[in-house]
Amino acid sequence: MRIFCDFDGTISIEDATDAILRRFADPEWKLIEEDWKKGAIGSAECMQRQVALIRASQDQLDAALDTIEIDPSFARFARFCRAQGIPLAIVSDGVDYFIRRILARYGLASLPTIANRLSISQLNGASRYHLHARSEANTCASAAGVCKCRLISATGGTRIYIGDGRSDLCVADKAEILFAKGILAQLCLQRGLRFTPYRQFTEIERALRALPALLLRRPPEAVRGTI
Repeated sequence: MRIFCDFDGTISIEDATDAILRRFADPEWKLIEEDWKKGAIGSAECMQRQVALIRASQDQLDAALDTIEIDPSFARFARFCRAQGIPLAIVSDGVDYFIRRILARYGLASLPTIANRLSISQLNGASRYHLHARSEANTCASAAGVCKCRLISATGGTRIYIGDGRSDLCVADKAEILFAKGILAQLCLQRGLRFTPYRQFTEIERALRALPALLLRRPPEAVRGTI
């Protein structure tokens, strides 16, 4: 059994990338966002172009990231997974630097994290930000910087996925068990994909504690996507 979890809007209360863009990026980032929503560009290109529009020093960026909170029950959930010997990894189409900075405040910096890599350079005394997609980019129909479905498909056993947004849809039918909220839950309902709704990680922990008994009573096909 392995657990893969989205970050922005799933672990974090708000989307960290959107919060930084709203605060520091040139207004053009909103036009790029609309192009992505229309399907004119993939998410990798969208994110790279948007991050390049951030106009802030690294100190300003860090201070803003330090105001972003996570689900208050996530730290306990991570401890539960560790105690049960269940591997937990963050799989995000967001920004690795943002994620690690936020998690470090909660003592969770050691969690395995797969996300787009941020590099920072200096030009005429100003910080410039560059986002680099992982090698899995463009293997997904969404042209994501991080191909979640490829990462999940490369693992065996019972795969559990937790998410909330559009970038999670490509993996929604590949995990044996899916927990969904927000836009992801709406899209799953529209497409007839089975999932377990949740609001906080306390609900997921409670469901996982009951999981072994359910697996004993029913074959894996019967519990796919539901608990």
